[in-house]
Amino acid sequence: MLPKAAAHPKAATTLCGARSHASAAGATGTGDENSLKYSMKWAEWLAEGRIGPFPAAIVLVALYCCTQVVVLSLASLWAGTGVGVDDSEQLMYMRFLWAGYGGSQPPLYSWLGWLTSSVFGTNIFALKLLKYSLIFVALTSVFVAVRKLGYSQRTAVASILGLLLFPQLVWEMQHTLSHTVAAFCFSGLLLLALVELLQRKSLLTYALFGLAIGAAVLAKYNLFILIAAMLAATLSLRETRQVILRPQIMISMAVALLVCLPTLYWTATHPSELLARSYKFGINEGDGAFLVALKGIIGFGDAVMNFAILPVVIFAVAMLAGRVSPSTLRLRLPDSEKLLWRILGFGLCITIVLVIASGATTFKARWLLPVLLFLPAAFAARMDSLGDKDRTAQNLTITVAATLAILILPATWAYQVYGGKGQGRVVRLDYPTLYHDLTADGAVKTVMSDWHWVGNLRLIDPDLVVLGEEVPGFAALLQEPTVLIWLDRPSPEPEILDRINQAGFVLDSERRSLRVPEFLGSSEGRLVTVVKLKKRNANAPAAD
Repeated sequence: MLPKAAAHPKAATTLCGARSHASAAGATGTGDENSLKYSMKWAEWLAEGRIGPFPAAIVLVALYCCTQVVVLSLASLWAGTGVGVDDSEQLMYMRFLWAGYGGSQPPLYSWLGWLTSSVFGTNIFALKLLKYSLIFVALTSVFVAVRKLGYSQRTAVASILGLLLFPQLVWEMQHTLSHTVAAFCFSGLLLLALVELLQRKSLLTYALFGLAIGAAVLAKYNLFILIAAMLAATLSLRETRQVILRPQIMISMAVALLVCLPTLYWTATHPSELLARSYKFGINEGDGAFLVALKGIIGFGDAVMNFAILPVVIFAVAMLAGRVSPSTLRLRLPDSEKLLWRILGFGLCITIVLVIASGATTFKARWLLPVLLFLPAAFAARMDSLGDKDRTAQNLTITVAATLAILILPATWAYQVYGGKGQGRVVRLDYPTLYHDLTADGAVKTVMSDWHWVGNLRLIDPDLVVLGEEVPGFAALLQEPTVLIWLDRPSPEPEILDRINQAGFVLDSERRSLRVPEFLGSSEGRLVTVVKLKKRNANAPAAD
């Protein structure tokens, strides 16, 4: 059994003990300390308060998520706008319960989207409800896991609010991303399942650990790194390795394999869909192994810095504010804290090995989520071991993170209807007008495009078949009458034309140009080109 953080005297502090500790600190503290205490009264309440039977921080996280679901949905309804590229992609897929989907993406988020839309309909509310439900589950899972490791409620609150210091979580995840949200959720559940296994070791917990592994793989394929890091970290500690070495671990592996089996089979039979977006890694074998490896390591380092720089700085400043001396940071780590730091260390090492072995040179910061996600929990656990000085450090972290999350709210509301100037601009199109113009000459059953922005049309007609170039089974899904549409260019991308040709269709010679109104855009709107499709006869030329 993993010794809880109670192995360290401070880490054993319970809610009541923490309050007693606060009283003692107030009795002996200086005027400056009292002033700091009153200035951080909100942080104190978040750290130790309760609303009914629940911790105050968890209740406020739930309120935060509910507020976002309601306000973001109403904002789009008021503006008459759609959703961004990731949500529009899900609108294409969420009507199908398949073992796999296109675009190198795993299926779990789309499965959950199918379930949510089956209950609440095909609308923006269902999309936001799914996203923020996963965010809430992720934060709650990390909170419970830290508490189960024996740490105080304050440390658990600092751990989950510290997660909101990652820009990819507090900002990017709120206005875009889909599968990364699932990765966030099931990473938290995976940590909770591991902690539960270390403490109980029953057949049920082994089965649940296997279920968590399988769900993590289906949430985002790069969670393989986190799974490997967790297993390696557990094996590296004498107090925990027997949990992995026991024969019952085969139950976990069997359950995980069973959960993933349909998708593994689908992936084996659709390799092109699995590798469709491998170009994003910038794999380059033409510059020599050393130069490629060097570029990869530099790119990886940049991604690590972009992902983690803000929480690292905030935690460092918090420790300085708490007057933490460097010598105290070298105190012996309890086993629970060792586990967190080793998960991080093994995750980084495994990723570097994969970078060198694969020849990847390009990385997006959000891809580092499975590797660095538990950094705030590790920092909060380190603070917990610093005795009286941890309160100021943890309170400052909680204050900054909570303030940032609240200040970012209006920006997320604005982005929901504005969408930026890049790809996210597609949210501003007037999709009811576009749908009306497309069907002015008669009903349309299938609309396709060279980009999945077109998924927004399912917000207008949930029965509409919407296809992009990455959709598996393209030809089988296509229903007549059908049209091809594209944005702002004289011709569509050649990939979608190839899919149309393979499906046995050609483009009609007549093209229509539509000017679709754009919310907060130019008065002339955006150019959408429309072409009807017809079946190709034996003598017809291919589409171009």
